[in-house]
Amino acid sequence: MRPRSLIAITAALAAGALTLTACGSRDDKGGSDDKENTTVVIGVDAPLTGQNSATGLGIQYGVQIAVDDANKKKTVPGVTFKVKALDDKAIPATGQQNATALVANKDVLGVVGPLNSGVATQMQQVFDTANLVEISPSNTAPELTQGKDWQTKKSRPYKSYFRTATTDALQGGFAAQYAHDTLKKKKVYVVDDKQTYGAGLAKLFTSSFKKLGGKIAGTDHVNTGDKDFSTLVTKVKNSGADMLYYGGQYDESQILTKQLKDAGAKIPLFGGDGMFSDTYIKTAGKTSEGDLSTSVGVPVDTIPAAKEFIAAYKAKKYPGDYGTYGGYSYDAATAIIKAVGEVVKDGKVPDDARQQIVDQVQKVKFEGIAGPVAFDEYGDTTNKQLTVYQVKDGKWKAVKSGTYDAG
Repeated sequence: MRPRSLIAITAALAAGALTLTACGSRDDKGGSDDKENTTVVIGVDAPLTGQNSATGLGIQYGVQIAVDDANKKKTVPGVTFKVKALDDKAIPATGQQNATALVANKDVLGVVGPLNSGVATQMQQVFDTANLVEISPSNTAPELTQGKDWQTKKSRPYKSYFRTATTDALQGGFAAQYAHDTLKKKKVYVVDDKQTYGAGLAKLFTSSFKKLGGKIAGTDHVNTGDKDFSTLVTKVKNSGADMLYYGGQYDESQILTKQLKDAGAKIPLFGGDGMFSDTYIKTAGKTSEGDLSTSVGVPVDTIPAAKEFIAAYKAKKYPGDYGTYGGYSYDAATAIIKAVGEVVKDGKVPDDARQQIVDQVQKVKFEGIAGPVAFDEYGDTTNKQLTVYQVKDGKWKAVKSGTYDAG
């Protein structure tokens, strides 16, 4: 998903010395020209190659368009924004290394990402220790904002972490409700990829489906990178399940659904937002017809405010899938830009800019291109909208949007 963004630099003026601060750089003259502006970098961490890269690239370029818009409109006088995108390859340890690198770059005043909840678990403390704001457009594991005991006692572990995507506590139940009440499925086989996101989502779907009176035909696990699911397919067929629910990313599910259908099991595969990508349909082909996924928010192409964003993404021929998290990435970057505008005045970056920006993001409230943007006391988005999509005639079609009361 992506070419590299330019690393942030500040041009040295021939007539004046460069004044440095703890978190940013500026020239003494100021002015509207980029060369005379303070450079503020927004970091991006996502899988830009390999696993999950289609959605990772959508994140990178969603941020890039937000930055381009801010620079064009001179949203923050005296500031030129740039993007520094790092590839975590969907590997937690790499994400942690990237977090350390972004913290070390004094010009980075905010970060958008990561894509994967498992990667986020290794990045949060690094950013929090440095008081560097992090906004994920896609993490959905509840414990990231509400603590490991979130089901019994919510406690926010990191004040610098926010997200524009709603959580699996709602997504899992929303999917279960649709499967049971709308599709009238009674017996579901549940599989996950053993990762933080996938396993958590599968668990929440299972719990909600059983509460509704549905039965679990069986459970199993796969490894990320697996390509041969013949043994699993046999188990699913023999179980008599009328649906397969998958907790994980499209990389495995797009292969699993094809092998399932080719083996004669004509049942739909239902997954979460990690599966909601055009790449899933391209790889699975006709066997994806009828499959379903949930995703956060409402379809970005139905929101009038997102019209210019979509046009810009297509015009620049950016790689990746903008429809999954592109809008949420744009809004996450915009939240950081607005916070910077409250802290950096006339290009002057205070020594405690990073901490001030964390505080300002907590207060942010605006109408984003993917819906309203604001954060609750845990750093979670207040936008709880979700959508069920189904593959119809080779495309993801929204079949239901709404909210879910987890009770």
